[in-house]
Amino acid sequence: MEYRKLGNTGTAVSRIAFGTMYFGVQTPEDEAFALLDAFVDAGGNLVDTSNVYGGGRSEEIIGRWFASRPNDITDRVVLATKGRYGPGTDVNSLGSTRRQLRRSLDASLRRLGLDHIDLYQIHAWDPLTPIEETLSFLDDAVHAGKINYVGLSNFTGWQLQLALSTARQMGTHAPVSLQQQYSLLSRESEYEVIPAASHNQIALLPWSPLAGGFLTGKYQRGTTADPDSRAGSEDELYQWVSAEYAASDRNWHTIDTVVRIARETGHTPSQVALAWAADQPSVVAPIVGARTLGHLTDNLGAAELHLDAETTAALNTVSTPQHGGYPYGGFGSAQRSRDFHGSKAQANLVEGGSAAPLGHA
Repeated sequence: MEYRKLGNTGTAVSRIAFGTMYFGVQTPEDEAFALLDAFVDAGGNLVDTSNVYGGGRSEEIIGRWFASRPNDITDRVVLATKGRYGPGTDVNSLGSTRRQLRRSLDASLRRLGLDHIDLYQIHAWDPLTPIEETLSFLDDAVHAGKINYVGLSNFTGWQLQLALSTARQMGTHAPVSLQQQYSLLSRESEYEVIPAASHNQIALLPWSPLAGGFLTGKYQRGTTADPDSRAGSEDELYQWVSAEYAASDRNWHTIDTVVRIARETGHTPSQVALAWAADQPSVVAPIVGARTLGHLTDNLGAAELHLDAETTAALNTVSTPQHGGYPYGGFGSAQRSRDFHGSKAQANLVEGGSAAPLGHA
């Protein structure tokens, strides 16, 4: 396993991160434990979750895994979680306000059974809360020993730069990472987000680096996805995102190229797509959401894989970013929205989330 610095910190994280969005929803606890064991045994150490994954069940399962394993195992883990969305439909049950984040952070610590979190991430931009209020709370949480580092997620470039510049002006702890949707099928963050991240030495942590499974090569153009797959699930948000992927000829040409390269190099499509993502500017660790040991083993095969210049150029050419995709367009804009009406609907608009009440979002 290769390791990289988490942004401009001195903390080392594995080149592949493990996402736990499905713990307690599609992945039962015993299987989740086995996945965490295998990930750490392989040298992985960056584990990502959220207060709303599985309605909090993901954090609870991780907490029980921590409690059941020796310290020499759990001490290796760099644990990341998130706040911004919350349970319920109360007008103040979401947002990056001091009130909401304090409640979310304390609840996460209780579910995890820990006294601190390594990386606490703001799950999405909040247009109603002054960034000064958010940064002030996060700085207080660092000084209180509840979190080690501050991270962001689902921000545009100007929002990222505003947060960083404001933190410097205020003298507070500044964010060190940004979790963004980024893959060969979703490269629009390259327009402004990644340049801003590179300029500020921000660690980019791509979510959905396999584009909801499309880059595994298991889906075919013009066919119906398996109901057991993410693309074929009844999850309304995944249906929306999957429809956008499937509607693009450019995406299918990209998938075909990934499959061809995998066949020629003796790797799997997943490994090719993850290796491409892992070596892009500012990227520190793509987050894989494997649901089986077989999937995780396959994904970890990319941990030390580096594509040659010719292969990378071919992938870059066929997957040229398209206008209007995430973090722009309807999906990205909806994630960052917030008003004083319809809080429940907005709470569901998180990465790869669920339209069910605070399911595995």
